[in-house]
Amino acid sequence: MRALITGGQGFVGQHLERHLRDQGDDVVILDMETDVAKAEVVSQAILQAAPDAIYHLAALSHVGDSWNDPSQVLSVNVIGTANVLAAARQCDRDVTTLVVSSAEVYGIVQPDDLPLTESSSVAPASPYAASKAAAEQVALQAVRGFGQKVIVVRPFNHIGPGQAPVFAVPALSKRIVDAARTGDQDLSVGTLTTRRDFTDVRDVVRAYRLLIEHGASGEIYNICSGTDESIAEIVAMLLEIVGLNLNLVTDHSLIRPVDVPVLRGECSKVFAATGWKSEISLHHTLVDVVESFQDTSKH
Repeated sequence: MRALITGGQGFVGQHLERHLRDQGDDVVILDMETDVAKAEVVSQAILQAAPDAIYHLAALSHVGDSWNDPSQVLSVNVIGTANVLAAARQCDRDVTTLVVSSAEVYGIVQPDDLPLTESSSVAPASPYAASKAAAEQVALQAVRGFGQKVIVVRPFNHIGPGQAPVFAVPALSKRIVDAARTGDQDLSVGTLTTRRDFTDVRDVVRAYRLLIEHGASGEIYNICSGTDESIAEIVAMLLEIVGLNLNLVTDHSLIRPVDVPVLRGECSKVFAATGWKSEISLHHTLVDVVESFQDTSKH
């Protein structure tokens, strides 16, 4: 299979590329997060690549930062998706496109609403989430209006080695590793009560390829573990892995204007379609994340 990955040099893209190559796929990388909003650039790149499958990962993906420049987020995440799908329609072959949305589209939910299924109501609570909800509609309209083969995924929080420390888990991991090196006794934290459904990125990219092969066009699939942990629990696990006992100090700059208190998904739909389920334990993932920062700090 010839696969094209938009945003292929990002965190998920690098893991996806490695997995696809391990599966014997021919992989083309399109890494131009800001340029996917430029239709002509996207069209030329996709026509030249002539893929069988497109994994559309390119996006501005930081929820907190999306409040600072919502118009840019909407341009890249929504117009970019429309441009990728339009380019796929121009290809000579029958292309399947996997559009990556986000579980953030579910918004602020009540405990009685959990676990979230693909039919749960959508109520975006940030510019990022709004952009992903709009991108989903663009994708589904391509199916209805043009008969394109398009699959939408809603990954919940995915973590793993190589993720930039602007996101909660790698940021906490890096601060703890740095404290072990410097002897600092304080750890800056944001909201500790937030609960998320964490999945290892290496499990997530397995799901993406399986859905390209076995998923149904026009359908949305949750990608999740089905369990949730609080940031406080993540901090405790990281401290135990590194062997530290630090003072937790609230840094108000790390707290978002609006945050979703809890997200937990239900993934029976993707299991029914592909047999996929998460396999890598959260502890295993956190050990790998910590070790990646420990390796970096040695250089």
